[in-house]
Amino acid sequence: MADKPGTAASPDIGPDIGLLGLARGFLALAFLMLNTVVWFVPICLLGAIRRVSPEPLRSACGTGLDASLRGWVACAAAMAATLKVTRLRVDSAADSPPLRRDAWYLLIANHQSWADILVLAFAFRRRMPPPKFFTKRELIWLPLVGLALWMLEYPFVRRHGRERLRTAPALAEQDRNAILRSCRAMMERPTSVLSFLEGTRFTVAKRKAQGSPHTALLRPKVGGLQLIVDALEERIAAVVDATILYPRGAPGFWRYLCGGCPVVHVHVRQLPLPRGDRDQLRQWVDRVWSEKDARLLAAGCNPLEADRCEERRASGSELSS
Repeated sequence: MADKPGTAASPDIGPDIGLLGLARGFLALAFLMLNTVVWFVPICLLGAIRRVSPEPLRSACGTGLDASLRGWVACAAAMAATLKVTRLRVDSAADSPPLRRDAWYLLIANHQSWADILVLAFAFRRRMPPPKFFTKRELIWLPLVGLALWMLEYPFVRRHGRERLRTAPALAEQDRNAILRSCRAMMERPTSVLSFLEGTRFTVAKRKAQGSPHTALLRPKVGGLQLIVDALEERIAAVVDATILYPRGAPGFWRYLCGGCPVVHVHVRQLPLPRGDRDQLRQWVDRVWSEKDARLLAAGCNPLEADRCEERRASGSELSS
């Protein structure tokens, strides 16, 4: 989040990506598309067999699906390293025990860019099961990707505004049932459940609109988190709290692929699974988010200052013209 950290919400900050960056971006994007096509075949085949098979073939197909997902991530990570898309620096808290690939985790993180998903997948590769995240239902129509995510049993949810939910409360029950179905499938084998508690990518405009009490974060939500905790409480070994920091500002996905974000920092700590009712969960989340906000600010990430800098730059340009 500037050549000094401090521009989290300013995706255009940083040096021009240039012709080399454009070439890197096209190669990276082409590879991701090819990688998806290659792994799409075993994912769809195993997913289709799994849906019509009894045990133990069903479990074997599930294991194969997890291996295919790990294969996709491994190939994508190798591409990113070869093309030098970015350098990933993962800093784990000193008191955090080693993560395990045979355990269940709840992964929570701040959300600034579509690149966050790749960053987290790369950061936790070989450390824990590949993260599965909640996906907008509209994405199921994406060619190849939507069907692959469905076969991999990613939870698809609809996004309804408060007004819509107020007039049609049954819509909230649809998402609740979808989350619970996905959680039941996740109980079969070790899984990392990724939840961006803010529910959307951070921007200064969104922060102002919702009156967030945090400087570098939006207000976290606890509804979906409560369902996950209730459904997987017996399985989850720990909550993994990841704080993503882009020192040159949160990039768009294309700029990320072009190498416009040379370094990404990810701070990781493990927390015990929260217990109690919704109010207690809300207090726990608010405390975690306040600590995350303080960590970002201490690292120099203050999007409000970056926003004021942009306003001053724009004003200076107008005055000089």
